[in-house]
Amino acid sequence: MSDILDGVTTFVRVVETGSFALAAERMNLTRSAVGKVIVRLEKRLGVRLLNRTTRSQSLTEDGQAYYDRCVRALAELEAAEADLDSGRREPKGRLRVSVPQAFGHHCAAPVLLRLARRHPQLKVDISITDRFVDVVEEGFDLVVRIGPLADSGSLVARQLGVQYASIGAAPSYLAQHGTPRNVDELRGHTIIAYTRAGVAEPWDVLDVDGQIRRAEVEPQLGFDDVQGIVDAAIAGFGLAWLPCWLLARYVQTGQLVAVIENCFRPLQEIHVVWPKSRYLPLKTRCAIDALVTEIPAMVRAPAEGAHPITRRA
Repeated sequence: MSDILDGVTTFVRVVETGSFALAAERMNLTRSAVGKVIVRLEKRLGVRLLNRTTRSQSLTEDGQAYYDRCVRALAELEAAEADLDSGRREPKGRLRVSVPQAFGHHCAAPVLLRLARRHPQLKVDISITDRFVDVVEEGFDLVVRIGPLADSGSLVARQLGVQYASIGAAPSYLAQHGTPRNVDELRGHTIIAYTRAGVAEPWDVLDVDGQIRRAEVEPQLGFDDVQGIVDAAIAGFGLAWLPCWLLARYVQTGQLVAVIENCFRPLQEIHVVWPKSRYLPLKTRCAIDALVTEIPAMVRAPAEGAHPITRRA
């Protein structure tokens, strides 16, 4: 007797990804192997499930009906596994996570490292990249995002905190060029900016009078990597845009000085995002809980409620 579920998961993945090649990549199979699975499934069922051409594929009427039922059946199996999972004392299995580069190295990865140490059966695979990843298509269990969320309704998000940003510089730079005390005094300073697609983010700064003003600055150096900004600032190149959680680390070592704290607007929310599902696996739930517990303290704004300008001699 053949296994009634043989080929079902592969068929659903092919439909969801829209291509044999992408389904094969997600399942770590060859395209040929995926094609053979679908052919065997159609032969066993006695119907054609997919209309296939060299460039596209589409569900047949029978295929659509079968797909709808397969999705419901797999959801029930997922629910059954989740019920068993909830009875376990230890999370287990592979957890795939994507996090931004600097934030990942300094904040998210240490949290997940501690989680992995507590649970030896949990295998954590962390992708550290500033590239925008497709959570569902690329098979991630969790993704940390900084900034506005623009994903579809197929995802769930939970806020981890807010990223505040400050202006920092090396003591050597300030000794040579002076310390700006307001937005107007930023003019003429050498600027290290954060860039997206080669375009520098504007410096919209909260001034001493509580008004938000765009600083009239022309960045000489730009990075799309926050750690690159840190390195240039420590080298004494100029004033730098830096997340407060990162700047604080180098202020403590004396390598940088906080010139204007918590001054950039708008603020950027930090979220953990995961695929929407009726049942959340224990491994995913434990990771979310760990991030929600530890991250807020790491990214809290310096001197909350205090004046944004830090005056220094």
